[in-house]
This record gives sequence, structure tokens and C-alpha cells, in this order.
Amino acid sequence: MIDFSKDFRIAIIIAIIALTTIVLGALTEKILRYFLYRKLTDKEYDATGFRFLKHLIITVIYILGFAFALIQIPEFKIIGHSFLAGAGVISLVAGLASQQALSNIVSGIFLVIFKPFRINDKITINNFVGTVEDINLRQVVLKDAENNRIIIPNSVISNQIIVNTNMHDTKCCKIIEIGIGYESNIENALAIMQDEIAKHPLFIDTRTAENKKQKTPLVIARVVALADSSVTLKAWAWAKNSTDGFVMYCDLLQSIKKRFDEANIDIPYPQRVVTLKNNETKTSEK
Repeated sequence: MIDFSKDFRIAIIIAIIALTTIVLGALTEKILRYFLYRKLTDKEYDATGFRFLKHLIITVIYILGFAFALIQIPEFKIIGHSFLAGAGVISLVAGLASQQALSNIVSGIFLVIFKPFRINDKITINNFVGTVEDINLRQVVLKDAENNRIIIPNSVISNQIIVNTNMHDTKCCKIIEIGIGYESNIENALAIMQDEIAKHPLFIDTRTAENKKQKTPLVIARVVALADSSVTLKAWAWAKNSTDGFVMYCDLLQSIKKRFDEANIDIPYPQRVVTLKNNETKTSEK
């Protein structure tokens, strides 16, 4: 005979456990988030490990709640005790979850321990560029320049080359490379590039005291190649971070082009010369 009163009591207990778990999880997240926001006022504080720990604690709370709920059901008591005892957790998870999920968790732990990047770092992974917004048990969330969210599994990141523009030093060097015509005045073109870079408001002086003593130019600009149709000039412009560097780079392309036009410095484009000889057409590129 089915004992409806007993089943009803078990259902009530499970409902109470589920509600308590949800409330405890939400409360824990709010407390940790409040603590995190207070800490973020300190510029030296690294939120990476804290955020990962937050995800880990909340996950443990839900696992424990699930385990206590299972214990209330006689048929699942053994599984519930396995969760709580911890001895069978790994084998149980391995049986229920995929190998990829476990790989993501382990990779996430290593990312937090070895810190190839941190929260708010600007990184490049698999040609995806963005600012690290979150690191959790499964994935890393990047925010790109268009405000899109790029979700990359932790296990994928562990096997990729990472470009971190904020690691140890946030300064950014933008290379301004322009080809001018062979008939143009090279010295004048180099001087214009140096002048436009030096007077840009986002440009910073990275010279050391020793460099200044040796009278190293504020901006370095050189001829780097004699191409088929142009003389290639290159100048190095420094900004305090990659965001300023991008803005400065765009501004300099515009201002240098305007100055070149005023100084009659030609920026050539590929040309094709056709020579007619003995009724035959020969084509060559210049």
C-alpha cells in the first residue's frame, strides 16, 4: 500500500531544501558581488581569482542542496551520500558529465592559478580581440569593440597562443608605415611624420633618462624599404594603452596625409605601363 503521507512529507522536505538552496545561492552571490564592488575601488586589486571563487562557491552550494534532496528519497540515498562524503564525487561527475566539461573546469582552475590574463585585460585569442569580462568554471567571456560577448571554453584557451596587451605594461606602440614616391623629398616626409606624432595629445614620451642624455629623438622615423613603386617610411608612436593607441593611429593617418598633400609629397599607388613595339603589346608593372 502506498503511503501518501510519507511521500507528501518527502516532497515538502525536498521543496524546502530546493528553496533554501536557491535563496542561499542568491544571497551568497549578492554578498560576494557587494564585496567585489567595494574591492574594485582599489586599482591594485585583482578580481580574477575572486570571481572564479564566487562561481565555485555557488556551484558547491547547489551541489550540496542537490545531494541533501537526493538523501530524502530512499532509492537515491546512496548517491546522495556519495555527494556529501566526497569520496565518490569525481567518479559520479565523470559518469554524468562529459570529458570536455571536466577539461573546462580543470583548465579554468589553471587559468586562475597561473594568470596568463586577468579581468579587464585586453587579449587576443584565435583572432578574437576583446576585454576579459568574466572567468567561470566553464568558459571565459570577452567583450569586443562592438560590445559583443565572445564565449570561449577554458579548454580551448589552454591550447592557444594568447596575446595580452595589459600584462605587466599597458603602453602600446603603433607603427605608422607609409610609402612615398621616389621623386618626393624623403627628409621632409620623415620630419612631417615626427612632428605630427610628437604633437598628438595621446602620444607619450617613453625615453629613459639615458636616452635623453644621448639625445635620442622624441620620435623615431626611418626609411625601411625601397619598394617597387614607393619608398617605405616607418615611424613609432607610443600611447599609454591600446585604446588610446588606436585613436592616435587613426588621427595620425589623417593628419600625415593632409600634411603630405600640402608639401606635395606623393603617396603612389600601383601603376601599369603598357609598351607598344613591333605590333606586339608588352605589359609591365611599376
